[in-house]
Amino acid sequence: MELYASGGMEIVSQLASFRKKVFLDLKLYDIGETVKRATRQICRSGAVTFLTVHGSRTIMQAAAEGRAECEMKLLAVTVLTSFDQRDLADLGYPVPISDLVELRVRNAAQTSIDGIVCSPLEVARVRKIGGPHLTLVTPGVRSAGAAVGDQKRVATPAQAMRDGADYVVIGRQVTRAANPRAACEEILMEIGQRERDAIHASRR
Repeated sequence: MELYASGGMEIVSQLASFRKKVFLDLKLYDIGETVKRATRQICRSGAVTFLTVHGSRTIMQAAAEGRAECEMKLLAVTVLTSFDQRDLADLGYPVPISDLVELRVRNAAQTSIDGIVCSPLEVARVRKIGGPHLTLVTPGVRSAGAAVGDQKRVATPAQAMRDGADYVVIGRQVTRAANPRAACEEILMEIGQRERDAIHASRR
């Protein structure tokens, strides 16, 4: 969102011109007509692979209408990984986080939503509810020992992938590293080591 506020659709188009896949994390949330028309405009750019919208049924339906036949994938955000139960209560939801996540996943499955954004702590449950066809994206991902920051429901990249995530979102551990490339390589090694350990264990 910070990059989008600075460069807008111009930088999105520029990235697409370099044959990059763009994950536009705007978490659209407004009246249905506004969400529909905004989604339509983003689709027309032809530059976005994933667009996030709020996990409310009305919002998801509006975004799906705006997307129409466009190839862009819509991802529904369940509950922000910076929220805990107290934050949810402050918003007026008298239910556990897991219940709200489940409700939004079930609603998404009944619309034309392509995937879900959820905490890595919930991804296994979300995969079970949503099935194999949904793309699952997990923010709140940090390597063991990395600073958590303002995130509250977190897990390691290896755990998120093991539990069924298709994509992990890792921000500050990379963007604020002295050497971002080295930070990325360490994360990839961590994920790869977990997979090697799992294969080794299955052969015992």
